[in-house]
Amino acid sequence: MNGNPALGVLFHWIGGFSSASFYVPYKRIQRWSWEVFWLAGGLFSWLIAPWTFAALRTHDLLGVLAAAPSSTLFWCWFWGAMWGFGGLTFGLTMRYLGLSLGMAVALGLTTVIGTMGPPIFAGTLGTIAASTSGKLTLLGILITLVGIVVVAQAGSAKERELASTGGSSAGVAEFDLRKGLAIAVFSGVMSGCFAWGLAAGQPVRDLTLAAGTDPLSQGLPVLCVVLAGGLTTNALWCAWLIVRNRSFGQFFGAAADPQTGGKVPVLANYLLAALGGTLWYFQFFFYTMGESQMGRYGFSSWTLHMASIILFSTIWGFALKEWQEASARTRTMVWTGIGLLVGATVVIGAGNMLNAATG
Repeated sequence: MNGNPALGVLFHWIGGFSSASFYVPYKRIQRWSWEVFWLAGGLFSWLIAPWTFAALRTHDLLGVLAAAPSSTLFWCWFWGAMWGFGGLTFGLTMRYLGLSLGMAVALGLTTVIGTMGPPIFAGTLGTIAASTSGKLTLLGILITLVGIVVVAQAGSAKERELASTGGSSAGVAEFDLRKGLAIAVFSGVMSGCFAWGLAAGQPVRDLTLAAGTDPLSQGLPVLCVVLAGGLTTNALWCAWLIVRNRSFGQFFGAAADPQTGGKVPVLANYLLAALGGTLWYFQFFFYTMGESQMGRYGFSSWTLHMASIILFSTIWGFALKEWQEASARTRTMVWTGIGLLVGATVVIGAGNMLNAATG
């Protein structure tokens, strides 16, 4: 099936918007520690939402997973767990390298590893690069990397400008190039493992299609397994923090800082965590739909995913007035980066459409 690349790009944009938006509800959670709201929301992201939507939109979910080779299920889970390490160390990248260099290294590596890894592993990269449509798709991936660097540079410039006017601190107080680069490389490589987990799940897709599942939803059973790996990593880390910080009581109404006074809005916090966690899941719900439409160049889906996240995250930043005090030059720079990311999705979509037309 050649699919419909234009529809695929649209699905990737919807997924990118969901990913860029999930933290907005989290920011309204009150008097919970990070590990508490992250685990509460994560249970919806990595467990409840994946299984619910897969059960609703696919046929014989449990039968399909039971029939899948054990090695397939292991590698899906394993790459999901490795991806979890990438997400947990991303913050440390910003801590030791700052926004500009940290984002450029980590997100750039995530894009390259997640996009190029599967076709290299499958031995199809040479065939892809030999065709006109393949060259166009690879050009779009290169434009995405340039756009990531430009957006990162704009973010760094904004922080410097705010610091010079007393708005915030732009200096990286704990700057450590050697440690920061090591963590950035680790985070970038591990974060790209999610795409490897999805690629490893092809036998599950084949089984669910054979069971009568609509092609648009063929990736949902795979998500159940890959996200179980992510749940494993994140839950273990959060559990360790909960024990260390003695924050377990916050799930039942205890405040993160009892001295501040006031009642903890437990129900509201759970609802906000559920909303944020489900929004986070929707990025991959729509990702798998988009991937199903990209035909032979499905590997480019990861680039579209990363570009869409950065694009909509930056737009959210403007909506929340985070760029209000930046100079005109810096705002021009970030809009240039956004333009490159939008252009990259058009180029990648064109390459996929050309392949669909000639395939």
